[in-house]
Amino acid sequence: MSEQVRPGVEVTERGNIYFFYRPAVGAETPQGLVDVQRFHFVLSPEGSDVLRLLTIGKKRLPEPGDSGQRFWGFVKKVSEDPEELARELEGGSDDEGRTRTPARPAGEGVYAIATHGNHTHLLYALELPEEPDEVQRELHIVKEGAYLLSVKNPEAASPPSAGLGEERKAEFPPDLQEQFGGRRFIGVHPPGFLDHEGAEVLLMGSAEDPGEELGVELDPENETEATADLFQELRIARETHPVEPLLEGRWA
Repeated sequence: MSEQVRPGVEVTERGNIYFFYRPAVGAETPQGLVDVQRFHFVLSPEGSDVLRLLTIGKKRLPEPGDSGQRFWGFVKKVSEDPEELARELEGGSDDEGRTRTPARPAGEGVYAIATHGNHTHLLYALELPEEPDEVQRELHIVKEGAYLLSVKNPEAASPPSAGLGEERKAEFPPDLQEQFGGRRFIGVHPPGFLDHEGAEVLLMGSAEDPGEELGVELDPENETEATADLFQELRIARETHPVEPLLEGRWA
């Protein structure tokens, strides 16, 4: 999909967004960011069966209005099978044998990816919880967020001890790889860059308001536990993934 909302601004994707945090081992009831092991969000584009699970390295989002915060992340899982994605969010052991605590849902909303000049923006509006509380404040999940989103050239070098290892980096098809033109980072245009596991991204706070600056309307709905898309679309089990962070903003 593609829609022109203002001159120079093109919305290339819309859909649902879901936020999760995974408590650290031994911290089954976290009290703050220090007890969080991983932070993820899931993008579910309209008109597509694909689900993308992204991991953000700083265990939270950048502050929306702080353009100095640049957080590295990567696409961990891409699947058309909700149960496969749900397994990534469950407990047990990861691929390297490390113990994992089941992830907790921390937010549900709608998002849009928009291009403006040579920049790509990720915008979202929260539907659950109705009002952000302690969990959302700690993870920087605000009522409406706007970020600059870039993708890294997998052929470009990373600083020592940073980024994914060579065996985990994305291999983009030629039509996408050619768009880098030798640059280390470019805007995520088209969003198909995110359909490749191992794609490394840079998320940066943006002072631009999605309504006023870009003219992008998100139209969140008034969701409840009964109508939440998260449980239906992602097949998340309430008995495995405590819902207090999602519905009330309380740690669990």
